[in-house]
Amino acid sequence: MQRELDSKTLIDGQIRPEDVARLKAMGVTLIVNNRPDGEDADQPTSAEIEQAADAANIDYRHVPIARGMGPSDIEAMREAIHSAGDGKLFAFCRSGNRSALAWAVARNEDGVSSAELNRCASEAGFDLGPVAHLLRD
Repeated sequence: MQRELDSKTLIDGQIRPEDVARLKAMGVTLIVNNRPDGEDADQPTSAEIEQAADAANIDYRHVPIARGMGPSDIEAMREAIHSAGDGKLFAFCRSGNRSALAWAVARNEDGVSSAELNRCASEAGFDLGPVAHLLRD
């Protein structure tokens, strides 16, 4: 179940290669995988998702966030958001939470207020509390 953070960003938990065609039909032009390979034994690899994205003519980025978010993770997420163009960005991790947190910090770096980010995240069922210290007003 994809959750919409804003008009251009969808977040969800783990996808499988066969889910990519459905994302294409929803207007997704970029997939961002925030899971490190091997986090769970049964998860598809980044390469498998990328291959399905390539076949569907969807751009793909692997920005694995394992334990905490560093500045390079946020910058990679910002670059991904900016590169989505007129299409939608779909980001995923195990549950969607890491992707939502990375999105919020990246959008805040672009000047979106913490109040607006908290509103969007809350409406999508996410709590930005873990990154509140990183958000500026």
